[in-house]
Amino acid sequence: MYDDILLATDGEVGSENATTHAIRLASLHDAMLHALFVVDEAVYSAYSGDEYVDEREGPEHGLEEVGENALAAVRARAADDGVETVETLRRGRPHEVIVDYATDNDVDLIVLGTRRHPEEYRSLLGSVTDRVVRLCERPVTVIKTTVE
Repeated sequence: MYDDILLATDGEVGSENATTHAIRLASLHDAMLHALFVVDEAVYSAYSGDEYVDEREGPEHGLEEVGENALAAVRARAADDGVETVETLRRGRPHEVIVDYATDNDVDLIVLGTRRHPEEYRSLLGSVTDRVVRLCERPVTVIKTTVE
């Protein structure tokens, strides 16, 4: 049923259950697991970075490091279950990059995590998961995470 599954991860707690779910599905269907981390260009382009002398010390580098660590964690967890992965780190607007990646790689299913945020947060920043669900023409599974 699924040959290619895309897990979009941000490396945060909201992605934990989604990672578990995506790995289980990939194992069950003997599917390739695509793990994608998007460095949000709005985060690093909005920052002046005045105190940084070397650009490798700036926020973009920090976000790339978070992404590399998140992808390595997915790879390790998937390997424990015998699931083959393709890890990709991209820059851009997360919801657009996720939808484009899914289309370009003809994935059968996108798995995303979400966690509850205060209403003020959602009204100001929105949700990558909500945008992907609205924009994508492919099946999307949203895995909720309860944070206590």
